[in-house]
Amino acid sequence: MSVALMWEARAVAGRGEELLAWVRRQRLAERPSRREVLRAPQDRVLVITWWDAPYDAELPELPEPAADLVTRAVHRWRFEAVPEDPVR
Repeated sequence: MSVALMWEARAVAGRGEELLAWVRRQRLAERPSRREVLRAPQDRVLVITWWDAPYDAELPELPEPAADLVTRAVHRWRFEAVPEDPVR
């Protein structure tokens, strides 16, 4: 089974590049099968990691950045892959 962990934070105005650099420096205790880092307007940074693991597996996650770097607590979600419906 594939599980995707999503981590999203919003930097203090004007500090998006600093948050992005902080995210890039973060290392997880285990290596995911895939990791993507994305950014969006309003200094938002999103990290998605994919794992070959059961949905409820204990998996390493990125920590909270320093409180003075973000405008709110990090949002986190966990998703499981769903098989694609066959085309009819």
